Amino acid sequence: MSTDAIDLTRKLVNIESTSYYEGVVGAYLAEFLAEQKYAVERMAVAQRDPALVPGANVGERFNVYAALPGVTPDVVLSTHMDTFPPFFGCTEDDEYLYGRGTCDAKGIIAAQVAAAERLHECGVKVGLLFVVGEERDSAGARTANENPRGSRFLINGEPTDNRLALATKGALRVELHAHGRMAHSAYPELGESAIDKLVDVLHEIRAMELPVEPEFGEAGGTTVNVGIIHGGRAPNVVPDSAEAQLLIRTVGPSQDVKDAITRVVHGRAEVTSSLDLSCVRMRRVGQLPTMVAKFATDIPMLPAWGEPFLLGPGSIHVAHTPDERISKQELLECINLYVDLATSLVG
Repeated sequence: MSTDAIDLTRKLVNIESTSYYEGVVGAYLAEFLAEQKYAVERMAVAQRDPALVPGANVGERFNVYAALPGVTPDVVLSTHMDTFPPFFGCTEDDEYLYGRGTCDAKGIIAAQVAAAERLHECGVKVGLLFVVGEERDSAGARTANENPRGSRFLINGEPTDNRLALATKGALRVELHAHGRMAHSAYPELGESAIDKLVDVLHEIRAMELPVEPEFGEAGGTTVNVGIIHGGRAPNVVPDSAEAQLLIRTVGPSQDVKDAITRVVHGRAEVTSSLDLSCVRMRRVGQLPTMVAKFATDIPMLPAWGEPFLLGPGSIHVAHTPDERISKQELLECINLYVDLATSLVG
């Protein structure tokens, strides 16, 4: 019995699986695939310490890998099980499925499962790899890369509007920690404001001349998002500490950006980096429409799984938003695209 990708998407979306809480959806997928006669492996992924990582969990966490018994796949279809918070369940109308994960990336999971069934019928040796942690730190991909299965090609799924990505930007997460000296705000000369230091540093970072890649077209600029700022103790106290978290979308070597930031900061704050996903270029295949993804993926963390490709239904513009949705027609069309791409690669 073939998989109903629309129904599987509904069921997956209705299972809460924000990052660090993927255990239940992983168990559901493992059982579902076992019922389809796959040999299924739960690939354990370590949890982060909740005392150190806000939002982390102590529950079970694992990637799901599946292939037919005894088969070493030529092609692996892969995406992530975790979603961006907050969770909200699935609703629908005639055209769309709505809910957290519909396009990023539970609809993609369903399309890949359905495509794998058809690839088996075509004689293509295919595997499925569904990982945890993509929305936070690619922890699942890192673990998977230590346990490759001999595949020649990796087709990763993210919302690309059913276009084959020729490149993805990298992602560099930078933390800035500024330190000062507390004082009564009536006597600021007795203190040293960490917030003033941090604001000055951020202003100068935002004014930096950053790398541009003309081949990427309108996606070719490096961008900086100051996502989190906090610090200080009270309005009437000169702040002794402040920090900011930045997410930089890179188009070339991340070390160039790190070095530029270090020069601008010039000792006024501590600079650390907790995530560094490189920019990736990929090749064109056949007549598939193409794009350059401004976002990053798990692909840089999975080199051991084969030559990478990126393709998936849905729009990144609605991912992570209250309006997340996926077109039912586009989801079903992507099943055919996965089959065509995989057969072209091994053909």
